[in-house]
Amino acid sequence: MNRFATFSEFYPYYLGEHANPICRRLHFAGSCVALGFLAAAIVTLNAWWLLAALVSGYAFAWVGHFFFEHNRPATFKHPLYSFAGDWVMFKDMLTGRIRF
Repeated sequence: MNRFATFSEFYPYYLGEHANPICRRLHFAGSCVALGFLAAAIVTLNAWWLLAALVSGYAFAWVGHFFFEHNRPATFKHPLYSFAGDWVMFKDMLTGRIRF
């Protein structure tokens, strides 16, 4: 099992686990849906939308890993770094640093 002392060490590994563009697109879509559900939670003051945000975000990502990337999501071994990695990758895709 890979051990990482910092997120900076982890992120290149995380990107390597997301080499397939369809997997990255599914991550991006899941993050967008999750942000929409987060907004719904804030607007409606209904915490159930937070659960929907988590489920949708991970569902899109895991489909990408199991059917396109053919690997296990990094979440299983590195849950906090993986969660942060998803949002950094989302930002990197938005800014054009990583291709869709």
